[in-house]
This record gives sequence, C-alpha cells and structure tokens, in this order.
Amino acid sequence: MGFGQSISHNLNNITNFAGRASRSEFWWWILAVWILQILVSLITGGTRSGGGFLAFIGWVIAVILTLATIAVGCRRLHDTGKSGWLQLLWFLPCVGVIILIIFWVMPGTPGDNQYGPPASA
Repeated sequence: MGFGQSISHNLNNITNFAGRASRSEFWWWILAVWILQILVSLITGGTRSGGGFLAFIGWVIAVILTLATIAVGCRRLHDTGKSGWLQLLWFLPCVGVIILIIFWVMPGTPGDNQYGPPASA
C-alpha cells in the first residue's frame, strides 16, 4: 500500500478497529500524521492553547488524527496476532512506547488469524 492509498484507507476507516493493517499501511499513515501535525502547527502558530478559530481547527484535526491513529494501530496489532488493547501500553512511561514500536514493526501472521484474513500489502 502506498502513501496516498494509506491516507485514503485510514481516513475512510477512522472508527474501524476490526480487521488487520499491513506494515506499509501503518507506517505510511504515521508519516502522514507527522507531516500534517507539522503543517497544522505552522498554520496555527504552534499552539492550540490560545483562543480563536485556527486553534479550534487545530484541535479538531488533532482529534481526528488521534482517533484514526488509534484505529490503525489497533488493526496493526491485530495483524501480528495481538489485541488492540495493548495500545494502553502508551501509558507505561518509556518502556511502553518501545514495546509498541517492536510490535508494530513485527511482520504480520501469515494466513488468517482470529482477527481475519491478512491485510493487503
């Protein structure tokens, strides 16, 4: 899955926590989110704490991107045969993020698993 396909697919599946996501789908999405966060930060003046319309738009975009990222992260964990609830490791300081990155980098299980058929690369 390419960059544009990943963005389109994940925005269309923003609340889909079922199924599986390939490594390319997940990592292209993460790259897109980083780029969008930088652009939003530049446009809104680097802060979402102030008032005004641009700050509101920044918050809306942040919420949408966060929801979509949680969904694709869940599907990525499903691809490796793990529960999406493991994303709660984010709340474990330092080591939680490292564990999640290791899980997200792992190849998906070949063939069907309890979360469905393999994700298309």
